[in-house]
Amino acid sequence: MSNSDIFLGEVIGTAVLILLGGGVVAGVVLKRSKAFNAGWLAITFGWGFAVLTGAYVSVGTSGAHLNPAVTVGLAIKENAWETVPYYFSGQLLGAMIGAFLVWVAYYGHFAAHLSDREIVGGPGAQATKTAVSDAPGPVLGVFATGPEIRNPVQNLATEIIATFVLVIAILVMGTNEGLALSGAGVLMVALVVVGIGLSLGGPTGYAINPARDLGPRIVHALLPLRNKGGSDWSYAWVPVVGPLIGGALAGGLYQLAFA
Repeated sequence: MSNSDIFLGEVIGTAVLILLGGGVVAGVVLKRSKAFNAGWLAITFGWGFAVLTGAYVSVGTSGAHLNPAVTVGLAIKENAWETVPYYFSGQLLGAMIGAFLVWVAYYGHFAAHLSDREIVGGPGAQATKTAVSDAPGPVLGVFATGPEIRNPVQNLATEIIATFVLVIAILVMGTNEGLALSGAGVLMVALVVVGIGLSLGGPTGYAINPARDLGPRIVHALLPLRNKGGSDWSYAWVPVVGPLIGGALAGGLYQLAFA
């Protein structure tokens, strides 16, 4: 595959991933949505289906990495780094496009949610708060992840562990020719993502993907959302560094145990 195929495939696949993944969170979080308060099961399965769809869309074009941590793990496995910049740039741009489309799809719901006094505490309250703080705003969770207990060491460890599980599963599945030929490998990866969300997603919201978190967080910071609050940039390094470490560890273990 050419570098342009890789870039375009990752843009499209990651955009679909974030559109559907961010979309299920928006549906559950925004008060005027029909899916409001559908719960964690809806979010975890929604993200699994998002991975499934994004991967099927792009697997024939770019191999459907859709995640810099996966790209790093595969680069270590195959000792091939020349295409990594095309994967990374396509994934980040795709994630930003997907997040923007979530805002478009839920435009009126964002406006209604962020004008609700129960959410923002009255006219101007959220704007005043964020003038002196980058605290997470009331809709940041639609775009990016955040910890339930803010402890950088623990949060980083959670993201490393969860991403390690994802990437080692992908690398080992790649050795099964039957899965590759049948196309069932994509389905299995989606189910692994659901399992990670159910088992390890509670502490941090399981970013397990630097582009999935950083791209939409940038979009949140740029969008003209009244009373949106801060983008929590003090935490933003965790869902970038943690997954990259987890992906690298998975690639290293694969070389030691499976190569």
